[in-house]
Amino acid sequence: MKPSILLLPFCLFVAPAIAQTVIPAPDMQVKLAVMAAPADKKDAATVIGFDSEGKYVTLRKGTNDLVCLTDDPTQKGFSAACYHESLEPFMAWGRTLKMAGKKGNDMNEQRDKDAKARKFKMPKQPATLFVFSAPAARFDATEGIVTNGNLRYVVYIANATAESTGLPTKAEIPGMPWIMDGGTYRAHIMITPPPPAAK
Repeated sequence: MKPSILLLPFCLFVAPAIAQTVIPAPDMQVKLAVMAAPADKKDAATVIGFDSEGKYVTLRKGTNDLVCLTDDPTQKGFSAACYHESLEPFMAWGRTLKMAGKKGNDMNEQRDKDAKARKFKMPKQPATLFVFSAPAARFDATEGIVTNGNLRYVVYIANATAESTGLPTKAEIPGMPWIMDGGTYRAHIMITPPPPAAK
């Protein structure tokens, strides 16, 4: 299972691993990235992936309000994400920290400091992130096929709280919306449907 894409920019790059990893062709990266997109936004979304050296690059400039980030070939399993363009400053800053070698708690602490220093901005309005994932056993990287992947939803609402939204701070049943990191710049509503049944 890959690291949570909520840490996206969320655990995406380790230089030695890239050196030993085959980077998929750009068209394959685009195909994988838009698996996380709503059907009516796939074709016009901007897609960010990797160049031959493992550096982030815009593979396709879109014409709508969605940005998609392709699967990271250095990580086990499959995970792609798409999000509203207003989240790009937040996501891009996370990618910058990753490229600088930050990870885990160090990355989160640095990003928190940078948010207070206003080095990036969160959207004033709610903004959605879609994450499509699957374990390695259900991902054929050669053919670009994901079997029984799981799509979850995140809605960022900066500084929202359980009190301001009426949401609980944990899900009591699968798929129940709940609020995470309430009262912070990265407060968000989590909606995680149960994993699909194996076929």
